[in-house]
Amino acid sequence: MSADEAVVNANPASSPDATITVENVSKWFGNVVAVNEVSLNIGPGITGLLGPNGAGKTTLLHMMTGLSAPSRGQVRIFGLPARGDTRLYRQIGVMTEHQAVYDFYTGREFVEFSARMHGLPNIDEAVDTAIEAVRLTDAQDRRLATYSRGMRQRMRLAATMVHDPPVLVLDEPLSGTDPRQRLEFQDLARGLAAAGRTIVISSHILEEVETLADNIILMVSGKLAASGDFRSIRALLDDRPYQIRVTSTNPRALAGGLIGSEAVTSVTMRDDNSILLLTNDLPTLQAQLPRLARDSGVVLQTVEPQDESLESVFTYIVER
Repeated sequence: MSADEAVVNANPASSPDATITVENVSKWFGNVVAVNEVSLNIGPGITGLLGPNGAGKTTLLHMMTGLSAPSRGQVRIFGLPARGDTRLYRQIGVMTEHQAVYDFYTGREFVEFSARMHGLPNIDEAVDTAIEAVRLTDAQDRRLATYSRGMRQRMRLAATMVHDPPVLVLDEPLSGTDPRQRLEFQDLARGLAAAGRTIVISSHILEEVETLADNIILMVSGKLAASGDFRSIRALLDDRPYQIRVTSTNPRALAGGLIGSEAVTSVTMRDDNSILLLTNDLPTLQAQLPRLARDSGVVLQTVEPQDESLESVFTYIVER
């Protein structure tokens, strides 16, 4: 099956409900093709843009937000060209992955600066609302130099949404945040989506947006690997056998015990004396493996998943 045939696409080629439309877009830098012939539609709600580092996610986001022009194709937001149309400036909130903050500013001053740049008529009210949304009211008068990385990310988010835009594009917004802050971010994002906003969240970690996004865009090597309803793509991945590499003090004895397990579909001895297991029932295998090792008189040394990267997901989808 070709890569194009493998794309899971729950969005029609043209959708009247699409907020963001990407049509046959490519972007190259010299001889390097960063994005290759991508077409997709993004509507209201939360869409996760996923892919390993170097997949073309940030380049695609830059074209969606008008920060970069496509080498070929076009991107539209609300039917308007994403680049060069000043009518869109107040409609989009953009949080880039790498953005310096002014350490001499307090958190509130930083958000106020963004509000002034957007020419808001009631700056104090807008700033209060944005900072309260990210739950940093108590820290707003501290200088940014004293913030943790997670706190900076949250205050950057407040500055991104201070003008109440209908479209939010967030590149790695959870970087540096702790588990509690991630839960708070999920609650905030769901509330914004429920109000009708279009939110695009970029990440290189599948699990990071799995519980948050209804739709995903999966990019690998500049190409669109999958697009559309998360559950449809997840169903494909759930059919994929898991590969587990196991090392132990007696691999042959352990392999003999594993052959009789219903949770194991294949056992392969490798040249480095490790065992490669295939399973479609990972929870059962995880529960059985320590017991089987004990019964075989074997000490487990390492148990490592071999196919949890997004590259392996892409390969699996293409080869189906």
